[in-house]
Amino acid sequence: MKLIEMNQEEGRTLKDRNLTALLPLGAVEVHANHLPIGTDLYLAQALTDKLEEKLGKENTLLLPALPYGQVWSLREAPGTINISNDVLSGMIVQIGKSLEKAGIKRMAIVNTHVGNGDAMKMAARMLYDTCDIKVFLFTYPGAEEVIPNVCESPMPHKGYFHACEIETSYMLYLCPEWVDQSKAICQYPDFPENFDYTPTPWTDFMDTAVLGDAVSATREKGEAIIEHVVNRMCEILEKEAIT
Repeated sequence: MKLIEMNQEEGRTLKDRNLTALLPLGAVEVHANHLPIGTDLYLAQALTDKLEEKLGKENTLLLPALPYGQVWSLREAPGTINISNDVLSGMIVQIGKSLEKAGIKRMAIVNTHVGNGDAMKMAARMLYDTCDIKVFLFTYPGAEEVIPNVCESPMPHKGYFHACEIETSYMLYLCPEWVDQSKAICQYPDFPENFDYTPTPWTDFMDTAVLGDAVSATREKGEAIIEHVVNRMCEILEKEAIT
């Protein structure tokens, strides 16, 4: 069920339903020319919808998506909207505390933007210390088990990829109407020598926001990875019953 579609009387019954709240978390960030600036948000919403369907709508409370994220690496690119870790973690904490007041005991954050990781962890730890709601943090869990088996192109960096074969395949499966594959490119930029050791904006070494080979993306690759991710999230949540 969707929280924003409930009325006040239905809101009073949330405490009696043993629901898992699902929070889609995205970002507003440039993704080259074949994908929209809202890519991470569209992916977060679509992935959360799949998780809700798998868990059962009677067992879940679907929250409105948080569209904004921490996008320091591409903050200088026109169209990107960047918020700080403190702002993002603060919002997540307040959402968690509000859910606790309504009687919700468990929240799963379905995140599709790697840059949100620090803020998510900060918020989850604060909620752990201050209130009685259990928080799960999901950023494509299990994807790393499938990607080497289905993707053909090499990773551009040991820790980063963007708008590439992987992410474009996700979009071709979950949100194909937003993909213009005719504009996809293959780009392996030269990372600065000290990239791994000092903060370096991505706009310093590439004009188009692609890290990897978007041309090799297919719907089938996206489906293989995403379905595994959804199953993994379900397994994690179902192993720990709500008490």
